[in-house]
Amino acid sequence: MAITVVAAVILASTVVQTTAKEKELSVTYVKAPLNIPSILQKRLKLVEKAFPGFVVSHPELTAGPKQTAGLASGSVDVANCLGGTSAILAYANGVDLKVVGIFARSPKAFTVLAKDKDIASISDLKGKKIAGPKGTILHQLLVAALKREELSVNDVQFLGMGLADGVTAMMNGSVDACLAAGPAVLRSTEQGARIITTGEGLVDATTVIAVRGELLRDDPDLVRRFMKVDEESVTLLDSDRTRAIDITAEETGLSIDDVKTMLPLYDFDSTIRPSDVEELKRTQDFLFDNGMLPHKIDIEKMVKTI
Repeated sequence: MAITVVAAVILASTVVQTTAKEKELSVTYVKAPLNIPSILQKRLKLVEKAFPGFVVSHPELTAGPKQTAGLASGSVDVANCLGGTSAILAYANGVDLKVVGIFARSPKAFTVLAKDKDIASISDLKGKKIAGPKGTILHQLLVAALKREELSVNDVQFLGMGLADGVTAMMNGSVDACLAAGPAVLRSTEQGARIITTGEGLVDATTVIAVRGELLRDDPDLVRRFMKVDEESVTLLDSDRTRAIDITAEETGLSIDDVKTMLPLYDFDSTIRPSDVEELKRTQDFLFDNGMLPHKIDIEKMVKTI
């Protein structure tokens, strides 16, 4: 009898622990440069309202590798606003993730900047020093822009550097040009820098919504419910733009005018279009051709429309 009671207690404890785990939902929070849907989801508690009874957390993991590490460990369920480069690299290295939606497309928000008055086009960058974050959408933009002018990264001096450090180096003359996105572009142009090119026609600057593969297999309805939350946040942006802009300005520290200036650069429709899949394939080619991807993956298997 005692053994039976002990076994029952252990079983009950296991059920409680499993139930508690199933009632947790971790959605990463990346607010910069202008991730309005994510901002609205957190500030207005849209996820919490859609998942009553769940303990919802919003870990601020802004770096792509940290988001994918969270997916791999199970500490993150949804990577909201994950760079396409990070998703592909993680998947190729065995992380069980699925891309279930597009967070944003923002080609015009990604730029190559220069302050030197003698640099007016990408072709003028030949032999020049260019700073920017390696293995990112911005790096991909630079490669594509050079290729359009029949140049390659071997024709310039590309210095791997964080976005903020790269902008500072360009402004103080340590490098000739830099890669920049978001508010950094506004601040730099206000101080005399010029946009040499944006990503328009070169890269779609796609960020994605990714989930743990196990979560999608075990509970696809939960993932669908989250995607409805994303749709709701985009609808709120469209239906009450003034409120959304005010909340975004408060959350990011940007001025309302800055938010209004940057907003038209972003397409937050989460629908996965055929063009999005093709863009992810181009991103994979960029990573592989530049020695950052160990082997190519099947992009269609990484992407899951639900």
